[in-house]
Amino acid sequence: MISIGRFARSAPRLPLIAGLSPFGKALVALGTYATWTVITWLLEGRIQTFLHPEAVTDRLVYTGVANVFVGTILALLLVREFVDSEFSSRAELGFRSVPRTLVAVLLAGIIGFALYALQQPPTTDPVVVMNVFAQVLPVSIAEVAVCWVVVGGSVAALLRSRGLNQYLARGSALVLSSVLFGVYHVAHSPPFNSLEMVGLLTVVGVGTGLIYFVGGSFYGALLFHNLMALFGIVSSLAEAGQLGTYQQPLVPLLVTALVAFVILVGSERLLVRP
Repeated sequence: MISIGRFARSAPRLPLIAGLSPFGKALVALGTYATWTVITWLLEGRIQTFLHPEAVTDRLVYTGVANVFVGTILALLLVREFVDSEFSSRAELGFRSVPRTLVAVLLAGIIGFALYALQQPPTTDPVVVMNVFAQVLPVSIAEVAVCWVVVGGSVAALLRSRGLNQYLARGSALVLSSVLFGVYHVAHSPPFNSLEMVGLLTVVGVGTGLIYFVGGSFYGALLFHNLMALFGIVSSLAEAGQLGTYQQPLVPLLVTALVAFVILVGSERLLVRP
């Protein structure tokens, strides 16, 4: 049987990244964010894919290219190069042991669901919540991986390499990641590209950043972030009168979310783990 480590050694490399200075690595991280944002605009915001539920092919192309290929696989390739070059570590980038990850996920889930319920959402129907959770998950994976792990993690590592206190480095990275997360939404279709929404989502990003940098868990931050997205999406569906279409399990959404999560875990195990 071929081991995971052997697969990892044969996986694609990004040799030019390893030889860069800490500042150069941080620039590559920002370039990845810019590329992901532009691709999001080309495949979603430009043609307003989110406003056309019937455009199944457009949605799949957008999800596959922007969120799975760039936002997940390419992002984790960068993480591997950061770790292999000792620019940062797996723990500092939020990839922890299984027990710690499970505890972080449990706590993030409790906090996230509580905040969702406290906002008095239009519905708490478990089927609707499940469908919307699945719809948002592939995007959330890319958002957390690019904004907080790749950009935030690299900026924190850069600041630490310049002698800044680790807490100040994390705080600075948290603020930058949250702002970039909000700005990224200008690449999406309405209503997410409005200045008001960008500001609101920046505040939401601070919450995700706290879970990520303080809790130190990528998967905990991912679950919390996805739960925070529920209220906005459910409210938008309610305003558009589309909640009824989510009251039965939507197999395409569930399958897409499952595939995106399997690719995430598989890539993480293949690229980021020893």
